[in-house]
Amino acid sequence: MHSIKFVLIAGLVGLSASQAFAEDTMGAMTMMKGGQVTAIMPDGHMGTMMPDAKMSAEMMKMAKPIKHCMMMITDAKGKAYMVDTSTKKAQAECEKMAM
Repeated sequence: MHSIKFVLIAGLVGLSASQAFAEDTMGAMTMMKGGQVTAIMPDGHMGTMMPDAKMSAEMMKMAKPIKHCMMMITDAKGKAYMVDTSTKKAQAECEKMAM
């Protein structure tokens, strides 16, 4: 269950980042609801759903926990990218943005 929450949080970060760059304003970031699933497509569009218990259990078999802050960004054409946050500096910036 925790893995799904982490995946969903990463999705929200991606959504917030894409909206901020697309609209050139910083949007308010919200937490995902427990059990919610977010999908991020390469073209930048996203979708969310609340799966039933069976589907959630199946997804958890594929899920891996997020071990650090993650960032997504979109380019001028709307294509989504995942930012490499493996360095200490990048982690600090990611955590600062998520506060």
